[in-house]
Amino acid sequence: MTIQHTATTTPDLSSITEKLGSLSYPLVRVTTGLLLMPHGAQKLFGWFGGYGIAGTGEFFASQLGMNPGWLFALAAGLVEFFGGLALVLGLLTRPAALAIAVLMAVAAFGVHLPNGFFWTAGGYEYPLMWGLLAIAVLLRGGDKLSLDRRLGLPL
Repeated sequence: MTIQHTATTTPDLSSITEKLGSLSYPLVRVTTGLLLMPHGAQKLFGWFGGYGIAGTGEFFASQLGMNPGWLFALAAGLVEFFGGLALVLGLLTRPAALAIAVLMAVAAFGVHLPNGFFWTAGGYEYPLMWGLLAIAVLLRGGDKLSLDRRLGLPL
């Protein structure tokens, strides 16, 4: 008995992935920044259904025991919005990524840990993911497609 092999119908994407592969890291860096910015805008400006510094600060103080709440809300909003923008631009990438990683460590382990893993129950899944992405960006820096490189700043 002989076994015959049939040709696969999977397209060969190697030429596309070779050409576009260099965009994978900037895609991660930019997407991480873009998706963090609205969270900061909620805290700072009250955009996208957020409560602004006053409302977020009140929540941080009364529900999370983080006093003064307005200061923690301001810090979190600045890191998420302007740190996210820095990742998008690749400007001061490593300091921004470090600030985001620290913020997300506080969020994951200082706020969400008691709620378990899953984000749907208020768990630490989401801030852990953002923190790990920030660490990945911290380790790699701005890389080729960044303002850091264009301005001659340390990558």
